[in-house]
Amino acid sequence: MRTRGWPLVLEVDRHAALPPFLQIARAMAAEIERGRLRPGDRLPGSRQLAATLNVHRNTVIAALDELVAEGWLETAPGRGTFVTRELPRPRQSRRFPARQRSAPRLAVSLPDIAADYRQPSLPRGTLSLSNGAPDVRLVPARAIGRAYRRALALSGPALLAYGDAAGHPALRSALASMLAATRGLPVTANDVVITRGSQMALTLTARALLRPGDTVAVEQVGYRPAWEAFRGAGARVVPVPVDADGIDVDALTDLAAATPLRAVYVTPHHQYPTTVTLKAPRRLALLALARRQRFVIVEDDYDHEFHYDGRPVLPLASSDHGGVVVYIGTLSKVLAPGLRIGYIVGAPPLLNSVGALRSLLDIQGDLATEATVASLIDDGEVQRHIARVRRIYADRREVLTSSLSRQFAGDVEFGVPAGGMALWVRFRMSIDFEAWVRRGMERGVFWYTGRRYAFDGRSIPFARFSFAWLNERELPEAIRRMAAARG
Repeated sequence: MRTRGWPLVLEVDRHAALPPFLQIARAMAAEIERGRLRPGDRLPGSRQLAATLNVHRNTVIAALDELVAEGWLETAPGRGTFVTRELPRPRQSRRFPARQRSAPRLAVSLPDIAADYRQPSLPRGTLSLSNGAPDVRLVPARAIGRAYRRALALSGPALLAYGDAAGHPALRSALASMLAATRGLPVTANDVVITRGSQMALTLTARALLRPGDTVAVEQVGYRPAWEAFRGAGARVVPVPVDADGIDVDALTDLAAATPLRAVYVTPHHQYPTTVTLKAPRRLALLALARRQRFVIVEDDYDHEFHYDGRPVLPLASSDHGGVVVYIGTLSKVLAPGLRIGYIVGAPPLLNSVGALRSLLDIQGDLATEATVASLIDDGEVQRHIARVRRIYADRREVLTSSLSRQFAGDVEFGVPAGGMALWVRFRMSIDFEAWVRRGMERGVFWYTGRRYAFDGRSIPFARFSFAWLNERELPEAIRRMAAARG
């Protein structure tokens, strides 16, 4: 119960005309009506209430008796006094009227905020084909628990106090070593700032980098939360087309000639949502254009670890010799999104600004979790986990592609991506896609249509289907339910 172990604070005015016991009764009834005390909540004992309110116990007993008589409370011998589960109708009280419950109000109007990007709450048993998270059932939870307990045992006081806004030094050092080895980035711990996930990294980067009125170019089908982070910093966001070779750098060149650009946001390794990789000639052209036009490339490498065919392509940041790339990564896809570990790699002036903003927004990260993840990297646990789930996800990629081909035959078109955690599927059919999704939910399957990723929000005959979240049994069943809902 919400009152258990906590004092129930109420106002008692000793100079008021109303007797104290009625003041207490009226206040309790009002708190029940507005939801502070809920049906079934157990009240503190009369002695505890009397001590908290600084009144005689008989005063409290009289107030409770009044509330029991009016139907607000009920007693259970040997157990205590509880808020009744069936509240009395308004104005039923003998001694005072009950106030109507009203919704909280705000004295000012609020600016428009982008729609919530989180997946809606789905009925139990629904299979989500568009959940971009990793399969948390594969996470080495016991190893994480052991590492967490060990970190607290060794450095508990330091981890539970305030620390550096840039993040725990051990994790920054571990990530710097990982980035040097796997991404070709010649960085040290001083070049890394830890954030609570990549979305915080994007938001802090936008706040540090942009001024109101700046123009940011983005991929025309892409990641809307990044666009909203830039808009939240006051930027004008302009789309640039994406094709089979990644972002169209020729179109970006034309845009930069017409409009001064402050930044361009790209997902070059596995473009979100199409999964295509930015080809080498365009990578070089993009870096040269950024140096020439003096804008920043914000590179979001959100799932670098999951590449199945050949070697992963090195980030743009690995070829950055002009200080034009801000590199953003995350461990949410590697371990679990609930751990909230993201990071930024960039030039010292930017990271100094990011650290200052971080200290105002969140002061610091979760040092205990950061120290835990650092030890998991140092012990090789994270590397082993990546190798294991990479094999599993590669198998699931094949399960999803075969299931789509079997259920939809020539009605779907997709390429098998060399990496990533999802397929970008084009539908060759005339159908109301949003209505199809609604019918799918009735059959226990959910997915996002291409509208979610389109810059202008228009319906397009595409969907992004994840093969990481669901296992080898769930993926075929999800596609079967989807086909059955086609109508």
